[in-house]
Amino acid sequence: MEKLMQYVWQHRLWMPSDMKTVDGQRVDVLDPGLLNTGAGPDFFNAKLRIADRMWAGNVEIHVRASDWHRHGHDGDSAYDSVVLHVVENSDTRICRSNGETIPQLVMPCAADFSEHYHAMVNNPTAELMCADFLSSMPRIYITDWLTSLAFERLYDKSDRILRYLARSNGDWAETVYITLARALGFSTNSDPFERLAFAMPLHMLMKHRDSRVTVEGALLGQAALLDDFPDTLPADDYRMRLRTEHDFICRKYGLSKLAGAGWRFSGVRPHSFPHRRIATLAAMICGGFEIARRIFEVETREQAEALFDITLDGYWATRYGFGDEAGATPAKALSKTSVTILIINVVAPLLHAYGNATGRRELCSRAAELLQALPPENNTYTRLFQAAGVDNDSALTSQAIVQLRRNYCLGRKCLYCRIGHRYLAQKAIRRH
Repeated sequence: MEKLMQYVWQHRLWMPSDMKTVDGQRVDVLDPGLLNTGAGPDFFNAKLRIADRMWAGNVEIHVRASDWHRHGHDGDSAYDSVVLHVVENSDTRICRSNGETIPQLVMPCAADFSEHYHAMVNNPTAELMCADFLSSMPRIYITDWLTSLAFERLYDKSDRILRYLARSNGDWAETVYITLARALGFSTNSDPFERLAFAMPLHMLMKHRDSRVTVEGALLGQAALLDDFPDTLPADDYRMRLRTEHDFICRKYGLSKLAGAGWRFSGVRPHSFPHRRIATLAAMICGGFEIARRIFEVETREQAEALFDITLDGYWATRYGFGDEAGATPAKALSKTSVTILIINVVAPLLHAYGNATGRRELCSRAAELLQALPPENNTYTRLFQAAGVDNDSALTSQAIVQLRRNYCLGRKCLYCRIGHRYLAQKAIRRH
């Protein structure tokens, strides 16, 4: 409730005619101040007129006035600068350390406003709280918000990549490798793939890139995917060769395989099994890992797609995992849809991160343009918003929808969403 009160104060969603202190003095808010997310009063540098006197100072907000004492503010000199105490329930008088009474205001926020907020965030039956409101909201507001969200998501991914870069001591090839490995997990196995990339560094694999069996053995062994299988699985000579190669790599570099890698197979289609994705990564490494160089030269969608034109041969041409041949398998290692997802999660973020790190702002713009040129994703999030009337016309938009759903909707952060803000603001306007 206190967060809602801070929101109402910050955005002036009160009823001006009711702005009076508990002892009847008129309050005019010239500036509500700056929201403080750290220690100290809730709002800094507010400017108020109380009766005929001007005040400049801080504002503190509580549900109950007695929370002032419960939170220990009466013994903290930092709160002597508070010029107005805003509460929902004025159950006690508050004073500064010198005994002066601090003006107190009961938040003039009607009960129905609070009800609208709680109905929006606590509705257990609505999958999308604002679905009805979205259909009537002007398109320009939705488009503007989605554009901001798309860049917010791009920056989030870029920040993750820059953390990889720092951990890799500024090695961009290693950073591309880790980013690609994580993306090859396609959400379900992203974390295990990331752990594998750290457990089996690129620079070690590149020393053996002339031997496919060594690179595959190193990766699959480090991934703990060469362990003993059930007795029902027939003997597999190639798997035995891979284990031999992994043992060699472990002895040479002093490595230990992942413990509790956490690979998931349930609900994963065979062509997306970790074995086949790791074989795809191995093929790229044995091909010289040219993506580490070419990715920063990408200018068009076609060039981005060419980075992932991989054909598996040999053992993995006819298998999804160890054991008997699966028969007809896709000639290409990655489907067209998978390639699009990799461009979204690898190429665009790396262009953006590299542009930020090197000061080449044109690469940041190119990343956004690339997303705009890609077809939109089709998933549960995008379908949910499309049903509510939100157009999903490109990967830039679908990424914005994913950001909105994951970072705002699922966490019930409606107060921080521009759609939620407009909904609550309209409810407040109708009361005035």
